[in-house]
Amino acid sequence: MEKFKQRWGITKNYQLVVIFIVFAVTGSSSAYLSKPILAWFGFKRDVFSPWLYWPMYLILIFPIYQVLLVFFGFISGQFKFFWAFEKRMLKSLGFGFLFKE
Repeated sequence: MEKFKQRWGITKNYQLVVIFIVFAVTGSSSAYLSKPILAWFGFKRDVFSPWLYWPMYLILIFPIYQVLLVFFGFISGQFKFFWAFEKRMLKSLGFGFLFKE
């Protein structure tokens, strides 16, 4: 726990607990929301091959996760941490051009 606190610049244990809860809720929510969105676009599991459906499902989870992470971070009062985390993650994936320094 101390490694996370030092690495992320967190001072209180409750902040760490809140951050872990936000990560868990965000992951579950993005996976849950991706299925109806895929169905709305016409990608249904029983119609398409698993070789097409599952990659589309995973690709759709990514942008939903990014939006929900910042949203749940805002609701939890940890927006500053999650916004910085989001920018670092997107920069490491090659989307650094979206953020001006």
